[in-house]
Amino acid sequence: MPWSTPFDDPIPLHGGRRLATLQQAADYVMALPEKVQHEVRWQVAVENLINAAETGGGWLMFARIAMMRALNAEGKKG
Repeated sequence: MPWSTPFDDPIPLHGGRRLATLQQAADYVMALPEKVQHEVRWQVAVENLINAAETGGGWLMFARIAMMRALNAEGKKG
């Protein structure tokens, strides 16, 4: 499955932006500070993005869920 594959529903971000494809989600994670990228929630998201790109099928849904969980956890810290 190519990295340009779109999610069934784009992932909304604060400020009105959204992540529509596997590549956009991967780019988002790679733009985070390195320390943040190594947090478990982002490692799980990356693992699912890679599985979706390599395998396809249900992994696309799992990748979206993992990204949503990682993003939503940001507001729950501290």
